[in-house]
Amino acid sequence: MRSKRQRITFKKSIAIPSLLFILLITACASLFPNVSEAILSKIQYFLFHSLDWVYVWAVTLFVLFLFFLVFSKYGSIKLGRNDSKPEYSFFSWVSMLFAAGMGIGLMYFGVAEPMSHFADEAFSTLPEMQRAKNAQVKTFFHWGIHAWSIYGVVGLSLAYFSYRYKLPLSLRSCFYPMLKDKINGVSGDIIDTFALCSTFFGITTSLGFGVVQLSAGLTELGVIPESTFTFQVIIVAVVMTVSITSATSGVNKGVKYLSQLNIVAAIVLLLFILFAGPTVYLLGGFTEGLGDYISSFFAMTFNTHSFSPETKQWYFDWTILYWAWWISWSPYVGIFIARISKGRTIREFVTAVLIIPALFNFLWMSVYGNAAIYVDLFEAAGGLSELKAHADVLLFKFLDYLPFTTITQIMALFILCVFFVTSADSGIFVMNNIATNNAKHSPKWQLIFWGVLLALLSLVLLNAGGLEALQTMTLITALPFAVLMVMFCINLLKGLIIDISYYEAELSPATRYWSGAKWKQRLNKILAYRNSSAVRNFMLTTVNYAFKDLRDELQQQGVSAEVRRLGKPFRIELVIRHNTLENFVYGVKRQPLEISDMLMDEENFPEIDSSTSYIPETYFGDSRVGYNVEYFTKRELITDVLKQYERFLSLSGEERNQLFIDYSLKGNE
Repeated sequence: MRSKRQRITFKKSIAIPSLLFILLITACASLFPNVSEAILSKIQYFLFHSLDWVYVWAVTLFVLFLFFLVFSKYGSIKLGRNDSKPEYSFFSWVSMLFAAGMGIGLMYFGVAEPMSHFADEAFSTLPEMQRAKNAQVKTFFHWGIHAWSIYGVVGLSLAYFSYRYKLPLSLRSCFYPMLKDKINGVSGDIIDTFALCSTFFGITTSLGFGVVQLSAGLTELGVIPESTFTFQVIIVAVVMTVSITSATSGVNKGVKYLSQLNIVAAIVLLLFILFAGPTVYLLGGFTEGLGDYISSFFAMTFNTHSFSPETKQWYFDWTILYWAWWISWSPYVGIFIARISKGRTIREFVTAVLIIPALFNFLWMSVYGNAAIYVDLFEAAGGLSELKAHADVLLFKFLDYLPFTTITQIMALFILCVFFVTSADSGIFVMNNIATNNAKHSPKWQLIFWGVLLALLSLVLLNAGGLEALQTMTLITALPFAVLMVMFCINLLKGLIIDISYYEAELSPATRYWSGAKWKQRLNKILAYRNSSAVRNFMLTTVNYAFKDLRDELQQQGVSAEVRRLGKPFRIELVIRHNTLENFVYGVKRQPLEISDMLMDEENFPEIDSSTSYIPETYFGDSRVGYNVEYFTKRELITDVLKQYERFLSLSGEERNQLFIDYSLKGNE
């Protein structure tokens, strides 16, 4: 019994509240599906119709933030140590992040979404070809850069703080610059509990709808007589068994190989539809659709349809729902793609995550959607449009109009199954990762536990009709999580600024004069704690004596100079007066500094009395940034003043600087 307890890696403060909440919500959704759906739908209606602008601005911020990182100096920072190497090949990496991020959705909506937009009454006044064009660009918008920017923000924040700051691979780590060590307490547990519940509900609803489509496909092929709950149980049992086996074999084996296999199979089916269908029309449509997407990118981004009441409801039912859905899925997808992205640079990560999957999605949706619309217009006489409300069968009905129908339908089922498996096994891995606070070695039974729980609860909800209620609740949680994601961006930027400043920090100016002559004295100064009185004493002796010697020498040379001692903050300055030029000022002030908790707690260091230290810092008459002179000797300080005075005279003597000096520096008087 004792050994079993030692093997459990669940963190009780995360796992227990999450499981209780998951079971409570599942019970409500399955026992009272109609009531739950009615209440949650009212809440969703209010959020979507009154706060839709929050979703729009949040997603826009994510897109702009990631583009900023790509083109900024922060793009070269690695997700890990500076010498880190990627763990996976580029193809394996892209395959896994793609399979986890879109998976079942591409199969479910590849035909269904373009057909829905094409047949939607909101666009019924447009000519047929214009409706087809509109359907394509709207689909691109929902499955493109905006969707992946949501995943990218979460994945990048997690990967950066986990591999760069060596924090756990959990959402709490994204708040480290703001919360510091509090992320290890109650605040961190609440964040991870929220992430675990959101991940579980998102995967459960998606897998539930995936089972419905698999069942419909098997019925279409004649493998099963009808899509009943009994057959759905069998489908879930088979698929989840494969998923659990894949998850327990590890990311390096199961998830990796299944993702690669599925990408290859998906590309083969995509190419078949491309060449078996109206090839020229499809290629031309994809090219034109890509251009439409790029040219209308910002217009669609900020379009809230406030001036288009006829499309307002469509906007709520599709665009806002998609933004909420991607946000609700982002903890799961973000953790997974962070897990596989160690060693990539930020620029490489953002570019790959935003561009490569989006382009594949565009090609996929263009080929499937445009081919289905073409068939509907010229072969099916509107037969596919009539099925727009039955997304689970649309793909298989569409394949009826292509050659080798049985083979392509079997292939579509295979791809759907593998997408099902890759979504489930990566979900199992991620949920266990959250529940254990990123424990490195968890027993396999914990992964099996999450897989079985996913299967059982999805079937319970499917049988009771509670999937819609659970999906609605998942969408509702997206709004508060969007706010958390904005905070992710703020914390990530704080971390990146500190990162760059650390590696770009230059040596102290005082070290320019160092030699081995006085190394023991310099070591004593480095190890010494600088309190207020020690810095004041340095300034009254070394600094004051250096300035007075310079003043005396300048006065002997006929130059007017004085040494001034001032307070608040305590400072001493040398002023060399001029008539036509600005006065030259070289001062030293006592500057307080906050000491990090890590240094205060460091045992292998002399004892520190207070969390505030002090340094003697220079300042100048032209408001330039000063520097620490605590290691200067009297002679070195005199040399530094002379160097600054020579610079001052040199710049003042150049005619091109006269305008700046006259109006900028005098304006500071």
